[in-house]
Amino acid sequence: MEPSPEQSPHHAYPDHWEADVVLRDGGTARIRPITTDDAERLVSFYEQVSDESKYYRFFAPYPRLSDRDVHRFTHHDYVDRVGLAVTIGGEFIGTVRYDRIDDTGRPASAPADEAEVAFLVQDAHQGRGVASALLEHIAAVARERGIRRFAAEVLPANNKMIKVFRDGGYTQRRSFEDGSVHLTLDLEPTEKSLAVQRGREQRAEARSVQRLLAPGSVAVIGTGRTPGGVGRTVLRNLLAAGYTGRAYAVNRAFDEGLATLDGVPAHRSLGEIDEQVDLAVIAVPAHRVPEAVADCGEHGVQGLVVLSAGYAERGAEGRELQRELVRQARSYGMRIIGPNAFGIINTAETVRLNASLAPESPARGRIGLFTQSGAIGIALLSGLHRRGAGLSSFISAGNRADVSGNDFLQYSFEDPDTDVALLYLESLGNPRKFTRLARRTAAVKPVVVVKGARHSGTNPPGHAVPVSRIPDTTVSALMRQAGVIRVDTVTEMVDAGLLLAGQPLPAGPRVAILGNSESLGLLTYDACLAEGLRPRPPIDLTTAASPQDFRDALAEALADGTCDAVIVTAIPWVGENGEAETGDGQVLAEALTRAVAGGSAKPVAVVHVEIGGLAEALAAASSTAAPRPRTVTPAAPPRAATTARATTAGPPAARGAATAPAAPATPEAATAPEAATSREATPRAGRIPAYPAAERAVRALAEAVKYAQWRRQAAVPGKIPEFLDDTIDEAGAAALIEAQLATAPDPRGRPLSHDEAGALLGHYGIDVRPALPAPDPEAAVAAAARLGYPVALKTTAPHLRHRADLGGVRLDVADEEALRRAYGELTDLLGKPAELLPVVQAMAPRGVDTVVRASIDAAAGAILSFGLAGAPSELLGDTAHRLVPATDRDAAELIRSIRAAPVLFGWRGSAPVDTAALEELLLRLSRLVDDHPEVVSVALEPVVVAPQGLTVLGASVRLAPPPARSDVGPRRLPNY
Repeated sequence: MEPSPEQSPHHAYPDHWEADVVLRDGGTARIRPITTDDAERLVSFYEQVSDESKYYRFFAPYPRLSDRDVHRFTHHDYVDRVGLAVTIGGEFIGTVRYDRIDDTGRPASAPADEAEVAFLVQDAHQGRGVASALLEHIAAVARERGIRRFAAEVLPANNKMIKVFRDGGYTQRRSFEDGSVHLTLDLEPTEKSLAVQRGREQRAEARSVQRLLAPGSVAVIGTGRTPGGVGRTVLRNLLAAGYTGRAYAVNRAFDEGLATLDGVPAHRSLGEIDEQVDLAVIAVPAHRVPEAVADCGEHGVQGLVVLSAGYAERGAEGRELQRELVRQARSYGMRIIGPNAFGIINTAETVRLNASLAPESPARGRIGLFTQSGAIGIALLSGLHRRGAGLSSFISAGNRADVSGNDFLQYSFEDPDTDVALLYLESLGNPRKFTRLARRTAAVKPVVVVKGARHSGTNPPGHAVPVSRIPDTTVSALMRQAGVIRVDTVTEMVDAGLLLAGQPLPAGPRVAILGNSESLGLLTYDACLAEGLRPRPPIDLTTAASPQDFRDALAEALADGTCDAVIVTAIPWVGENGEAETGDGQVLAEALTRAVAGGSAKPVAVVHVEIGGLAEALAAASSTAAPRPRTVTPAAPPRAATTARATTAGPPAARGAATAPAAPATPEAATAPEAATSREATPRAGRIPAYPAAERAVRALAEAVKYAQWRRQAAVPGKIPEFLDDTIDEAGAAALIEAQLATAPDPRGRPLSHDEAGALLGHYGIDVRPALPAPDPEAAVAAAARLGYPVALKTTAPHLRHRADLGGVRLDVADEEALRRAYGELTDLLGKPAELLPVVQAMAPRGVDTVVRASIDAAAGAILSFGLAGAPSELLGDTAHRLVPATDRDAAELIRSIRAAPVLFGWRGSAPVDTAALEELLLRLSRLVDDHPEVVSVALEPVVVAPQGLTVLGASVRLAPPPARSDVGPRRLPNY
């Protein structure tokens, strides 16, 4: 809302303070600065406040505002005097104001850094978290204007306001003076205040999704008068699912005499309905949607599912219509799924909601599903149904203009009916927030993601969100860091989801394989090795094995402490007459289910070929199977494991071997795995997933193994070593950065010279080896004399930098004669000195050349990267990434996660290098870019890591005004 011309001309209206927020009950509201045009709104708001609340605000009876009060509360300079209002439907429901004061409490201007603050919330909206949201936003405004403390006078009886201040998490002091409580709040964010803010955000956003998925009443707006059409289809599906609430059909074209449609009340508008409607499903043409939204807002609807198309997927004009749709809905406090959505489903027995275009509601299950594509949603629902799997909830968000995957993660985190969250995403509106939420959710339940549009570098049509420029490999690495199970296809997502929803997490990578086909067992064995698992030689039960033999073998494998998971392979068995039978899937399913019910807490998967009905029978058997514990016990000492009628089949070169083949060099191979942390939710039954191919079962199991390992590690968070504080000069670095940016008015910033970069890095304990310019042979000789032989002579021209393969580097130059010769060869081969920009550098101890980088992505934030130097690593994309700030564990994992990591640890007889020094370097660089967001790019190349210590030979640093961060500051909904 722009101010009128009367507003103070000295300070422009701060429109960046405007924000949409989710309140405690899941409704939305808008926070904005108060302007001179708000006089009537303020008076109306004050008239609706109770006398008691007015007394608490002014410490005396204050029935009405005088003209002077109204003028004072609506005229602000947005620096020393600021007022914010919370609005719903354009009307005030709460206000906050600060006035800058001096040490004596009198009005003041900067540099005074304290302000008096006061709140007032309409009684009807108290308890919704309005004051808490206002405190977050007014504190951020105050910090922006140089105010560091708030002072507040509160009557002792005003417990609600005292609680708002107390629970904010800020450092505060309290005293009792002249009959009132005097509070002083330090506005510098603390770990506690940030935790409080994110906790409130989680509860509010989860509640906003829960209101959409569990409405007490639903109106389908746009229900056709004749069968067919989107609206009529949704109404039919809603009723067919057995929705437990009240349903209404709404269409302004209904005849006045029409009372019911499909057995539910029919109305021409929401105003004709006697009760409040919780959820509206809008299925009208796009040009009629604003009218429908206004009708919903004016009659108290809490949320919308907009199926209508014709928005951002149609281009710029549609994008503006989509933005206006979101603005209109939020102005009434409503959240939106869509537009261009497929719908939502909630299978809870108390709800049974199918407000979607899916003709059949899925069975009730433990999987939550979110998708940004209606077509993919249809495919996933069909695939899960075909595999006998059920869902707890389903959201197909279409253009996801409002409710997003982040909101779904907030909901899934605390939903007791969801054990696994599956997400198909085509864009990440706020990657920083996504990784934060995913990490927290993954700590208690698996999160499986398929990311579409991975290589286009743009967002799909309809997704009006910021575009991240980081490569997909980096996105994948950051998801893995957050505990997300990233898979490539929706088939793999279903495969992993089935295993994770029905089976306990494996305690390690050791896999037992048993079945009635030697060949299928070997295929499974090979697939395990390819996925980094540690399979035992397959146990062949022979083709004559009966279901009872399968049950006995599976029970023994589950009791065997030398394995962490079991894969059962099955083909049609041979009957008594010697002919192959198609097999009764029901009989085998019952045998396997009984074995699992009496076994230990290990995951089991089945690979079957042409056994009709087995997958369906296993799914059905789960409804009667006893619940299985989620906790995975530690591996027990090895014990003998033989099975009647069984022979052991190893790979062709090792059949008959008594022991399993040597394990690959993985971290798990060094020690026996520890017990996996139990999940928060206990499954209703131990459903055994069935797969038609060994590779699919093994890939799903491998993802479960990696996720379980991440869970064990995440249980003990990494730390940032305290010794860094003693060797870091944060203030010195800040002063240097400020001075450098002051000389660079270009908003794109400026690169630092070699010496400037070295000085900045030096403040964080990162020493860069000096490089002296050598514009001619004489300067080169003088530089070498200063540094001491042997030296290196190298070019620094951009097209030759770090390209030793092009001949731009001469190492171990031992004396002046050799230096002059090398200089001549260099210039003869590559060009004039002015083009090559040669430098002389003292030789570093021999070691492994590596590259360490940090960069800022506007969407994802600060990213720390590591890899080996050289063309092969660059061509193969062998670089690892972690989000900043990095912990000691992140640094250790970073250098071990590249494929060429063995080179650092003594590969083929070479000496292991000093990885501890490398980890410390990574932590120091992470700390630098985290402390100073103006450092938008750093490249340390090469970093030569020797058996003892390391040497940074080159450094490039770029400074720029920091990009705006969407994951810090007060809570706000994105505006796309």
